[in-house]
Amino acid sequence: MTAVEEGAKTLDVERLGTWLDSQGVAVGAPLEHRFVSGGSQNEIYEIRRGDVHGALRMPPTDAPAQRDDGILREWRIIAALDGSEVPHTPAIAVCEDSSVLGRPFYIMGFVDGWSPMNMADRKWPEPFGSDLSARRGLALQLVEGIALMSKLDWKAAGLEGLGRPDNFHERQVDRWTTFLQRVEGARQLPGFEETSAWLRSHKPLDFVPGLMHGDYQFANVMFKHGAPARLAAIIDWEMGTIGDPKLDLALVVGGWPDDPDAPTEKGQGYVDLRGMPGREELLEHFSTSAGRQVDDMDYYNVLIKFKHAIVLEQGFQRSTPGSTREAFGPIALSMMADAAELASTSDYRG
Repeated sequence: MTAVEEGAKTLDVERLGTWLDSQGVAVGAPLEHRFVSGGSQNEIYEIRRGDVHGALRMPPTDAPAQRDDGILREWRIIAALDGSEVPHTPAIAVCEDSSVLGRPFYIMGFVDGWSPMNMADRKWPEPFGSDLSARRGLALQLVEGIALMSKLDWKAAGLEGLGRPDNFHERQVDRWTTFLQRVEGARQLPGFEETSAWLRSHKPLDFVPGLMHGDYQFANVMFKHGAPARLAAIIDWEMGTIGDPKLDLALVVGGWPDDPDAPTEKGQGYVDLRGMPGREELLEHFSTSAGRQVDDMDYYNVLIKFKHAIVLEQGFQRSTPGSTREAFGPIALSMMADAAELASTSDYRG
């Protein structure tokens, strides 16, 4: 058995090559690969074979068993996006048989682009680093991706059963309350009761089920090289479902500044937003692109903060001393407090 090692990571080239032959993928051609990245969720390898240039994605060997379902969920979504206007990675092949490489995996087309997560010292690549006006397009394209997801005919794409859109919003408070109750050691989050009550008494002005990413942000998109800014692909679909794409919008704009050029005491986060449009312009761009109203965004902003406070509390309770997840504790408290404050001050009556 032939295995090639990149640091502590190994990939069985012989078994992978045999499987690729069985799938008709560049049959018999030499196989080259390199380890790209990996963590507790997934490992990614760049694959070259013949005219195929792809990325292999699979859970690490020690990941929980449910990660296998997550990988197959991701594959189902990117395969469904084939031929759609939603920026995506091409779907090449999937292997559900864990005996091949130890875990199920899939291979997608390698994207010729760049990720904001790979920016050195949080500096945008040129021309976006020096030309602040060019950055406008990065933000508008980010929101454009949500609009394109919202317009996807998900039933025709074969995504029925991916989620439960019926009574989606009616279930949200109970769902996340139950989730929190199951978190061992979970604290009382100040503002939880007030936010729960507000969400139960409000609803969106309309609800159009659609494909939602679940963790949509700069970290999970790739852009094409050069200006003008153009989305190359939306990536990391492990939380994707059929739900409400406006929750993805709320995740983007909920903490977005009114004026990204104004000094802030909170810091810039992992990306520099200077030169980009303010929150209201992003909402208007989504509304125009998607053909959807955004008058009910207070509801979505409260719900996304409520949800993510609970998810962060779980991460905090599962953290080990010295791990990065320890920082989730104060963030969870702050986010639930923010949700309660927004609910108490909002004039939204939906």
